[in-house]
Amino acid sequence: MKVRNELRLRNYSPKTVQNYLACLRGYFGYLGFGYQFCDVQKIRSFLLKKQDDGFAPQTVNLYLNAIKFYYYQTLGVSQKINVRFAKRTKKLPVVLTREEIERLINCINNRKHKVLIALAYGAGLRVSEVVSLKVKDIRLDELTLHIRQAKGKKDRLTLLSVKLIDDLWYLMKGKDMNDFVFDSQRGGRLTTRTAGKIFEKAILKVGIQKDATFHSLRHSFATHLLENGTDIRYVQVLLGHNNIQTTQKYTKVTNPQLRKIKSPL
Repeated sequence: MKVRNELRLRNYSPKTVQNYLACLRGYFGYLGFGYQFCDVQKIRSFLLKKQDDGFAPQTVNLYLNAIKFYYYQTLGVSQKINVRFAKRTKKLPVVLTREEIERLINCINNRKHKVLIALAYGAGLRVSEVVSLKVKDIRLDELTLHIRQAKGKKDRLTLLSVKLIDDLWYLMKGKDMNDFVFDSQRGGRLTTRTAGKIFEKAILKVGIQKDATFHSLRHSFATHLLENGTDIRYVQVLLGHNNIQTTQKYTKVTNPQLRKIKSPL
């Protein structure tokens, strides 16, 4: 498919390629025919239908990005697609307390699964990053992790807790440098879906009543660092954020001064 090849040539991530192609299949199905012609009014109607169907603003914007890529980059259309992006919802990140994190980790009996969750929290990793870790990426002597080609095709270094040294050494012993740390019994790495299920099972086991996902571990890492007094610019680097405004969302859930105020009730 021409679109797939164009996305790959521009070095888009496999996940972005998959998402764009799925969006375009939906768009082409809506049009039925003539999708090689850029009709701004039909694009608007399609996106409005997505909104009416209850799609989140972020998803609607993904559809718009995919459509623009198709017309601009694949077909070389010069006509301006004058459609503005949907206003994104601003939700506070779901953050677990330190006590909840401790309960979560301690309830997991499988050693590999326990380290997976602990490492994701202790280093602020996305689920895709933690399952992609290879032996060569972990520097036990320096207490750092080398995250390779993460979101936005960027490398970064982040922290490694001294508490995990023994467990990580146990998981890595006998492996080659290019082997995955969290390998699957069937070979290769654990899938992000499996990692998500490990987290969900632990959440249910300890009875945490929050709408938390695996990504909440990363949210909690950032929030707890800020609560410890870590400069937000360092937190930005550890998380791999381009814009500090992305990191500043965590200041909205960790405001010590606000917590000192007592309700008048």
